Amino acid sequence: MPPINYKRHRFPPQIITHAVWVYCRFNMSLREVEELLLERGIDVSYETIRRWVAKFGPAIARGLRHRQPQPRDIWYLDEVVVTIKGRKFWLWRAVDQNGLVLDEILQCRRNTRAAKPLLVRLMKKHNCVPKRFITDKLRSYGAAKREIAPGVAHRYHKGLNDRAENSHLPFRKRERAMQGYRSPGNLQRFVSIHSTIRNCFSASARRRSAMTIRYHRLEAFDAWRAAVAAV
Repeated sequence: MPPINYKRHRFPPQIITHAVWVYCRFNMSLREVEELLLERGIDVSYETIRRWVAKFGPAIARGLRHRQPQPRDIWYLDEVVVTIKGRKFWLWRAVDQNGLVLDEILQCRRNTRAAKPLLVRLMKKHNCVPKRFITDKLRSYGAAKREIAPGVAHRYHKGLNDRAENSHLPFRKRERAMQGYRSPGNLQRFVSIHSTIRNCFSASARRRSAMTIRYHRLEAFDAWRAAVAAV
């Protein structure tokens, strides 16, 4: 991936990327990030931090996705309702058996016509076909799978889809911290950044020792430093 250009900014890249990391990694508001930086002697407004996230967040996320491991062969699909200015939208999400978020698409429908783009985009993005889809009892998944990937196994039961439903919890926490979302476009851009950074720093769902988790975090910081490298 090409390096990121931080030229013509008053603050050095280390401060800019640290502010982006804190805001996207933790459930903090822009004003809380502003206060955290001020405690360290860095006087920057929350509006500037918002602009940093909007400008550099997508580029950093692309760099992290470029270093993301290949997904496993079992994909869990689920959708969650999001209300924006009184209008209902559906955030469709796919994760693998290790809890890695594969993709998210915000759509205004919850039917077969909305499930098809998720499957097409998933297989095109990762250039592979899974061994099995696991969903809840929404029939739209089965209808879309029969058209897009008829040879892939499909299991559907509410109890089997807990991994995908649990992946919505960080999003819901973030939604409360941000007091909702202002527009569908801003939500789509933010979740792509938020989930990619969380994929990088969150350990696998499997039980791990403290030493293994520590090494995982060190590797995540190495990937972060490579993704935010300046020109």
